[in-house]
Amino acid sequence: MTQNHSEQVIQATNYIKKQEKKVGNTKYRLNYHMMPPVGWMNDPNGFIQYNGEYHLFYQHYPYATKWGPMHWGHAKSKDLVNWEHLSVALAPSEFYDNGTMDDHGCFSGSAFEKDNELYLFYTGHSIERDPMQVQCIAKSMDGINFIKENRNPVIDHFPKDGSKDFRDPKVWQYDNQYYMVVGSKKDGKGKALFYQSSNLINWKYRGVVAESNGKQGDMWECPDLFPLEKEHALILSPMYGEKNEKPIIIFGEMNYKDAKFSQERSILLDYGHDFYAPQTLKDEKGRRIMIGWMDMWFSKRPSEEDGWIGAMTMPRELTYNNNGIFIQQPIEELKALRNNHHHIEGFEIHGVHRFPKLDGIATELCIDFDIVNSDSPVFGLHLRCSTDRSEKTIIKVDTINKEIIVDLTSAGEGKSGVYKAPYNSKTDGKLNLRIFLDTTSMELFVNHGEQVITNRIYPHSSSNEVDLFAEGGKARVLKADKWSLRSVWK
Repeated sequence: MTQNHSEQVIQATNYIKKQEKKVGNTKYRLNYHMMPPVGWMNDPNGFIQYNGEYHLFYQHYPYATKWGPMHWGHAKSKDLVNWEHLSVALAPSEFYDNGTMDDHGCFSGSAFEKDNELYLFYTGHSIERDPMQVQCIAKSMDGINFIKENRNPVIDHFPKDGSKDFRDPKVWQYDNQYYMVVGSKKDGKGKALFYQSSNLINWKYRGVVAESNGKQGDMWECPDLFPLEKEHALILSPMYGEKNEKPIIIFGEMNYKDAKFSQERSILLDYGHDFYAPQTLKDEKGRRIMIGWMDMWFSKRPSEEDGWIGAMTMPRELTYNNNGIFIQQPIEELKALRNNHHHIEGFEIHGVHRFPKLDGIATELCIDFDIVNSDSPVFGLHLRCSTDRSEKTIIKVDTINKEIIVDLTSAGEGKSGVYKAPYNSKTDGKLNLRIFLDTTSMELFVNHGEQVITNRIYPHSSSNEVDLFAEGGKARVLKADKWSLRSVWK
């Protein structure tokens, strides 16, 4: 007998409660990042502030450490730092999101509040159906228990401009109308399809609001279109693009009358390996905040043996600096995690030097290099080092090519690789590196968030030492600060 939605949600939630103690204290668990209580996690979904609390849903398969029939996991927070896991929000229970094969489920989407009711918009996926992907709604009056709309699917077929790959609805309001953007593909180009509604149920197709320029991938996943100060931004996760599935942000102008977004410029959101499917919200303070999946497809994941996979990045605020450059910065609330501060000022590096005061596993490091008065062509840090240095994560500043290089060749059990990001040399002679380390992650913010490099790393728990180094000359450090960061998980 097929279970209804409520029964599936209860079953999944009870399974999680039985298993989470086995997972809770395993060696790869993170200290201050959102992660699943058990099982599989990927894309963030339904990121919203509702009744004064932040809610984060996510693609979740609780029953195994692999991608499976997709559920929506759910957590909430008062400050985007301390999270509370809630019951599973969505389970694949209906003809439009279920099937006899594992390739089905409640795929990614967004959340929207109307009249104090929380709407979840998601893609119902079943490979056995034609079309296999349709857009659906579930609603809740308490933000925890959701009932699927009896008129689902509210968009039951892809338009002529799209294809069967038709997913990840993001919904917002503008001028008393509701709008939705959905990712799709056709003729080798990723596309963002645009819809309009007066009631959130009946949707009119308006056209292709934006499409790939030929180098931005042949399928656009997880589109997110929003105003950002004086312009609009479109975030998307392209498949098979020039930068190999790295999420991008496109800046331009939005014309609602013509249903067109003009593409003026675009940049990578993150130069690391482990960043995908970001989603944003605008909170009550007016901040545009983004969170992303801190993992990637086809990666080696040592935490699998402990019964869990996947995590989210730290939340980042999206804004512009005083020079009009787009930046991403960790939200201010994260500073509440700081303790055990160490400050070092005004010193030079020749060769490799160990810095015990900077050691740690869950730490924040903030270092200002004096580029003008450094003559080393390559300098930087060794992080999460073993005592014999056979294990280390390397950050290099290449002043010749104006690149930041993250080298994971000896970083531990996870994916190896070398990741590069350009840095802006037209600064005041300083180069700022702000590094957040957690048990199995590193997030590097260059020049106060002009570039970001995110990677999962899996060093041994005893690998916690830090070196600074300079090759072929000296590197001058103006100041270095280190804080230990407390755990938010009990």
